[in-house]
Amino acid sequence: MSGSGAASVPRRQYIDLLFVYLRPHRSRAALLAVLLLLTTGLQLLNPLILRYFIDTAAEGGAVRTLLLTAGAFIVVAFAGQVLTVGATYVGEWLGWTATNALRADLARHCLDLDMSFHNERTPGELIERIDGDVTTLSNFFSRFVILVVGSVLLLLGVLVLLFWEDWRVGLALTLFALFALLVLRRLQHIAVPALAEERQASAELFGFLEERLAGIRDLRANGAGAYTMGRYHVHMRTLYRKARSAWMKAEIVWMSTTMLFAIGYALAFGLGALLFRGDAITIGTVYLIFHYTELLRRPIEELSSQLQDLQRATAGIGRVRELYDTRSALHDGPGDPLPSGPLAVDFRHVSFGYSPGELVLRDVSMRLAPGEVLGLLGRTGSGKSTIARLLFRLYDPTEGEIMVGGVNVRRARLTELHAVVGMVTQQVQLFQGTVRDNLTLFTPEIADAQILHVLREVGLSHWLAVLPDGLDSPLSSGNAGLSAGEAQLLAFARVFLRAPQLVVLDEASSRLDPATERLVEHAVGRLLEGRTAIIIAHRLATVQRADHILILEDGRVIEHGRREDLASDPSSHFHHLMQTGETMAGAMPARAPDLLS
Repeated sequence: MSGSGAASVPRRQYIDLLFVYLRPHRSRAALLAVLLLLTTGLQLLNPLILRYFIDTAAEGGAVRTLLLTAGAFIVVAFAGQVLTVGATYVGEWLGWTATNALRADLARHCLDLDMSFHNERTPGELIERIDGDVTTLSNFFSRFVILVVGSVLLLLGVLVLLFWEDWRVGLALTLFALFALLVLRRLQHIAVPALAEERQASAELFGFLEERLAGIRDLRANGAGAYTMGRYHVHMRTLYRKARSAWMKAEIVWMSTTMLFAIGYALAFGLGALLFRGDAITIGTVYLIFHYTELLRRPIEELSSQLQDLQRATAGIGRVRELYDTRSALHDGPGDPLPSGPLAVDFRHVSFGYSPGELVLRDVSMRLAPGEVLGLLGRTGSGKSTIARLLFRLYDPTEGEIMVGGVNVRRARLTELHAVVGMVTQQVQLFQGTVRDNLTLFTPEIADAQILHVLREVGLSHWLAVLPDGLDSPLSSGNAGLSAGEAQLLAFARVFLRAPQLVVLDEASSRLDPATERLVEHAVGRLLEGRTAIIIAHRLATVQRADHILILEDGRVIEHGRREDLASDPSSHFHHLMQTGETMAGAMPARAPDLLS
């Protein structure tokens, strides 16, 4: 997001964010307001006590009176500190609660966005957007409005008391305060564009780190360490320059405040000395004028500080709003019900491209009856996995219709569609958690007895038996400690637990050794019982259980028919592949060749 966009955040967006995220905690916000107002009152009271103490001491007042005055000063100071601690605690609680709620909403919004959005952004960048940008709003949620109001009340209270002491002092310092506020107001947005650029540079650095750490094996294997460090230093230099620019511009406000109050102190001392020499005020009042000038600095500096935080919040709100305003290209359907039992699949003249003008699928049509199995073959890049993604509705087709169970997938609820369509791919993602968590994806409603039954079905009973804590044994993210076969069988178990009506197997056994592949084939057989299925494969052995075969080339259907018919037809592509496979299998009987890659 550009700096100009951040600087032009409408005021209504501040109000909307405060209203949405502080309304559930209005009682805490009210308590914070009371604590801050009491603290302000005590700040105004203590200088009056000190003035009385100084004048009484100068006039030779009784020691008892001085001791009582000193005691009152200590009590008021202590009470002020207690109230300040309480206000800080409540303010931090409000800030973290509100920002955590905003983080959760942003994370949910990102999860609902389509795959095109996620393909254009790295996970590291999104982490920085969801966490880093929201962190800059913590003070805005917890203390901004109340501190601004409290600072204004303290400022007005100081000026009223100064007018009460002497109208000339009150007038002079009121003019000074107005001038200081005017200067700071003019400087309010000076750092917003630079702060927005700093946040963007930070997001890009996090994205770079996430991407490189995820691919560290390939980087090491190809000797790309030096190149990676070079790019890392480029990102760091960019972030340093952006952060330095933002810091220097933000500090202009602080430096301006310091210079202004050097003038303010000189004015207070000059007026105090002049009035004291004319016997217009006492020495205690001279101290009071100086102390109130010092106290005047606090609300103005607080307002200055809040303006700097507002600049950070403005950049953060702009980037948060930009993320919120990003809309998914996929719109949830009105909720046409999907039938029970095995589901029919019907592609009607479907075309699709990930980028405009670059079609991956071209006019694909095919029909699969309920309970039948389709073997989908084709070279790498022919569009096989794209068909699976469209069926799961990770994307919508550019042209044509996809029907599942006689219902257009655009008309079904996404949650209902994902509940009846199960997918197993060759890339299995495990999460930091227990075996149970990884199988149920953290759904507590699934009973252990059901999980154990499924593990027996897929052949993982012996694997589970050797784990120290059974279903409570921890697993690491990234499949650490698991073989490819064990991870693949866990993926099958996940799908079993969901009991889908349509199953898509996308190269689910392409990376396995023959022994493990036999276990997977057994799991596949159990999984496909009573379900419609699409098996995407390179090797012919994988599709021997298919009722129909569909072969893709360059995104087009070049052959589609019953497997037996195509296998017995000498002119078919599938027959040719089978013949070639039989010849090659003689030399490699343990494993069918990868004919189509």
